[in-house]
Parts: sequence; structure tokens; C-alpha cells
Amino acid sequence: MILFATTVFLSAFLLFQIQPIVAKMILPWFGGSSSVWSVCLVFFQVELLLGYAYVHWLHEKVVARRQPLVHGALLLLSLAMLPVAADPAWKGSTLAPGLSVLAVLAIAVGAPYLMLSTTGPLMQTWYARAFPNAGSQAKPYRLYALSNLASMLALLSYPVVVEPALPVGTQAMLWSAGYVAFVATCLATAFRTWRRMAHQPSPAAAVSEALSAAPDTAPRPSGAECLIWIGLAATASMLLLAMTRHLTQDVAPVPFLWIAPLSIYLLSFILCFDAPRYYVRPLFLAALPLAFFALDRVLDGGMEVPLLIALISGSLFVFCMVCHGELVRRKPPVRHLTLFYLMLSIGGALGGLVVGLVAPAIFTAYFELPIGLFLCAALVVTVLWRDLRTAWRVLLVIALLGYGWRLAEISLQYVQGYSKVVRNFYGQLRIDDVTDDALGPHRKMLHGRINHGEQFMADAHRKVPTAYYCEKSGVGRAIRSLQQPGQPLHLGVVGLGAGTLATYGRAGDEMRIYEINEQVLDLARSDFTYLSDSAARIEPVLGDGRLMLERDPPQHFDLLAMDAFSGDSIPAHLLTLEAMKIYFAQLKPDGVLAVHITNRYLDLQPVMAAVARQYGKTALVYDIDPAEDDLYCRHSTWVLLMSPQVAAALPASLQDGAPLNPRPGFAPWTDSFSNLFTILK
Repeated sequence: MILFATTVFLSAFLLFQIQPIVAKMILPWFGGSSSVWSVCLVFFQVELLLGYAYVHWLHEKVVARRQPLVHGALLLLSLAMLPVAADPAWKGSTLAPGLSVLAVLAIAVGAPYLMLSTTGPLMQTWYARAFPNAGSQAKPYRLYALSNLASMLALLSYPVVVEPALPVGTQAMLWSAGYVAFVATCLATAFRTWRRMAHQPSPAAAVSEALSAAPDTAPRPSGAECLIWIGLAATASMLLLAMTRHLTQDVAPVPFLWIAPLSIYLLSFILCFDAPRYYVRPLFLAALPLAFFALDRVLDGGMEVPLLIALISGSLFVFCMVCHGELVRRKPPVRHLTLFYLMLSIGGALGGLVVGLVAPAIFTAYFELPIGLFLCAALVVTVLWRDLRTAWRVLLVIALLGYGWRLAEISLQYVQGYSKVVRNFYGQLRIDDVTDDALGPHRKMLHGRINHGEQFMADAHRKVPTAYYCEKSGVGRAIRSLQQPGQPLHLGVVGLGAGTLATYGRAGDEMRIYEINEQVLDLARSDFTYLSDSAARIEPVLGDGRLMLERDPPQHFDLLAMDAFSGDSIPAHLLTLEAMKIYFAQLKPDGVLAVHITNRYLDLQPVMAAVARQYGKTALVYDIDPAEDDLYCRHSTWVLLMSPQVAAALPASLQDGAPLNPRPGFAPWTDSFSNLFTILK
């Protein structure tokens, strides 16, 4: 048992440790979007499905004594893929970003991950075959709970131990060494199993009573039962990905916020599969309406980060406990164990595919979360149906219909009243037209719920910079201070939005604007006039700003404005020391780097102060909170980074900037390390 448990534990630990490692490795290559993690989870779930399908085939079609030989050969072949490493050639790929993420993952970790994904169910079936008298039928399922425990430990240790201590490249090398150790352990287990089976008197005896107390009479689960298994697993998977996306889009796409929901998801597996008593059915069914209500409040928005994380985490735990608890209540005899896990993996993969790939392609809004919530409620009604009296059935159907009506209202709010709604890999964009009593027609570009630029459309006002880019803002004052008669400026902007900064362009100026999302560029051209009205020569560059700047020849910008947001968060890879080095290299010696750090959830000033200290720059913060009657300006926070010589000669319009002093003990962000906890508001 110790050998089997060690193999299962090590495989599960490596299986989930590689997920944040490789996701963090490729996150900067695809714009730092929260969708990168969603697609990574889709890949891992599909690989898990392939692994379980392989185990089911092995169990059903290959003679028991040959199974260890077949699997051992595949394990040895998988070693040829080491060490795991993502190919940098995929940076800035012109393929669809979702497909590119899948391709780079398949090449980097496809074979080792596939072999790891087979280990849990395979070890359970081998244990039951090789040791028919070792215990009850529950023991193989206890091995499954052990694998989920190892998975959760792998995830929780990553942001606390692994990420802060080791560069990503070192993490990948150590993981590869761990995989070699796993192969050795698994081969030892396969040899042990083969020897045990070789001493059994016949192939029929290898199908022990632990695999089925009555192998000839245990009925095969019905198609309807398999559909319920798939539905429960798919619902939990959908809610995991949809709620993680909601969290990471508005806060930050960083490993901690990936790992916390996934750990909750795995914790529910551990509790439910370890022992049925942990799923106290009346308690969790009673908590389910509270979880639905909490998610309703979350979707309304406007709450603080700790409360947001707590509500999402608590609700997800209840949803997953109900889905996985009902799965365990319906688990089959061990004879059909591989079929059961195959259905679970099909459900998990389907849920991931819907959220990660299908929804961005066919939905114009984030409908997958309301759909997942309704499926959860509908499946609970389904699994309870036989046990209920008629009166309770009627009440549950009425409640289900009422909840469906509420979710339909929420879904309509995503799209209703907007002149345009589009969505792709990088998120949802909406154009909102309203009328201001003083200034007339007013148009906004929204990414999720966040304003990414606005314009007053009347001729008298449409060329006036607005919102976070108004004349009073830090970037507005910085550009105006650089403008001298007869001296054209070369300006760079990362993040287009509505194109508001183009209003500062004069005849002879050049403005190079980097934008990763083609839909943003299309809307800026079709629904706003900032780009067409600008007197400067505007040069849009489609692609991730950091990667494009890295590839560009020296631009010698007078000012480079960093304004790339995903929802309400700046992708972390745009704020690291490595990224800042690229930006400073594209500036003139007396150039200014302007970074927009307005954020409801995060205080990014310590990050900027650490950058300034590292590169010997002066950092000044301009935090403006305009009067209520100022229709052009919104609250904004900009940090200007410049050489001390430039800072000493600032014009009067910029002398009210507050110097940023490094926070004691604050570690600068790098491509290998960023700590979200230390900057939560």
C-alpha cells in the first residue's frame, strides 16, 4: 500500500505543480490575460480526459498481466520530452491566442502530463487486482482522495514556497527531476503489480473480488446515470473557471488568484471521496441558496477585495461540495471504477471547453457563469427528484424557474442598453451611449464593468481629453509640459482604449500606439473620433505592448504611457523589472515613463517605487480627485518615472507630484515573482 500511495501522491503533486509553473511561464506571451489560465485549465482537463480514456481502454481491452508492461514502456518514452520548457518561438504568435496556448502547452508538457494523469485511476485498479484481500472496496477510492490531497498541497505550496524562492526556469528544471523520480517509482509499482499478477492462477483470478464483488452480475451503469455523472462534473468545472475568470479579470491574473479557487475545487474532491460523512447532505443543500445569493451580490460588483474573494471562495466551495458529494453518493461498484472516472473527466473537460474556448467564440457576454449556476440548481433538483414528495417537487420547480428568471435578468444586463457588445479571448467590450445634460451625447468603452475611455460626441467637446487622461491628469500634464513650439514629439502608448491620448497630438507629432486586442482598435476607429481627429500621425501596432517594444528598433520616445488594462487590472508582466528595462530602453535619456495605476483593489505605488529604486529613477505620483462638477475628468492615479536630472527641472505644472519612497522590505516584481498580498487595498 505504501508503494501505491507514494506513486499516487507523487504523480498528483507533480500534476498540479506544473500547472502554475507553465501558466506563469507563458502568461506574458499572450498579453497577461486572465483567459490564459482558463485555456490552460482546458488543456489540463482534456489531457486528464485522454489519460482516463487510456486507463479505461487498458482496463477493458488489455490482459491484466500485460498492462504494467505497456504502461512502463510509455513511461520510458515520455522521458524523451524532458526537461519541460515552453518554446519562446510562440511569443506573439499570429494564431488565435487560445489555440496558441493549447499548442505551446502540448509541445512543452503534453506527454509527461498525460502519463501523470493516468496514474490515479490506474494505481487504483492495479491495487484492487494485485491485492484482492487487502480491504474493502473503499480503499481504491481512498487512493483517489489521497491524489487530490497531493494536488491541493502542490497548488498551495506554489505561491507560498516555490514562486517566491525560485525563478520559473529553475522551477521547471526541478519539476523535470521530480518527474524522473516519479517514473522510477511508477515503474517499481508496475513491476510489483506484474509479479503479483504473475503468481495468480489464471487471468480470471486477476479480476479479483475487490474489482467487483460480483463481476458477472454487477449491472453496467445506465446511460442516464452516466449523463448525471457528466453533468455534475461539468457544472463544477464550469463554475470553477467562470468564477476564477471573474476574480482575476477585476483584480489581477496572478498565480494566487488562479490557485485559490482550484484548491477549493480539489478540497471538495478530497472531502467527498475520502469519506461520505464529510458531505453532510442536509447542511450543504441548505447552504446552496445562500451561495446562490452571495454570487448574486458579487455580480452586482462594487465590493472590497477581501469580501470579494471570501464570497467567491465560499460559494464555490458549496457548489463543488454539492456536485462532488452527489457524485460520490452515486459512485458505482469498483468493477466500473474506470468508467466512473472517465465520465468525470469528460464532464470536467466539457465544462472547461465551454468556458475557456466556446464561450469567448460564441457569446458576446459572460453568460457562462449564469448558465453554470442554473445547471447547478437544475441538477440538484434532478438528483433529489426521486426522494421528494409531490408538494416538494412543485416548490423546487417553482424555485428553479424563479432563479432562472433572475439569472436571465443578470444575463440581459450584460448586453441590454448598449449600442455594441463584442467579446473575444481578451474579454468583453461594450459601447455605452448616454446623454449628458450639459455636454450632450456621451459615449463610453467598457471592458467588463470598467471604463476604458469616453468621449463627448458634440463637435464643441469631442476633441477634449476626458476621464483618466484629462488635462489635470498626470499624463495630461506630462505631455503638455513637453510640448514646445516647433519641436515635434515622439509619443508611445501601450493600451489604446478609446484612443483619448491622441487628442494631445499636434501637427508634426508621431504617436505609436500598441494594442493587443484587435476589437479595441476596431471600436476606437468606428465608434470614437479621437484617432481620426488627431493632428498627429497615429501609428497603431497590433500585439502585446511589451513584446512589440522588445522587438522594435529604438524609438527614442519623449514620453511612453503605460495604460494596458485587463478589466480593472494591469497585467503583472507589464510591471516587472524586466518589462521596465525594455520601456526605459525605448525612451530618450530625458524621456518620461508614465504608468497608469488607478485601481479599486490594488495599491501599485510600492511596485513603482521599487522599480524607481532599482533603475535610479525618480518616481512622482499624481493622484487627482476632480470636483463633482468637472465633467471631463475622473479620479486617476499616474506615476511618472524620470531621471533625477529631469525631475530637478520640472515645470511648475508638475511640481505638485508626490515622491514615491520605497516601502521597507518590499521586493520588486520580476517575471519570476510578484506578490499580490502586499499591495491589496
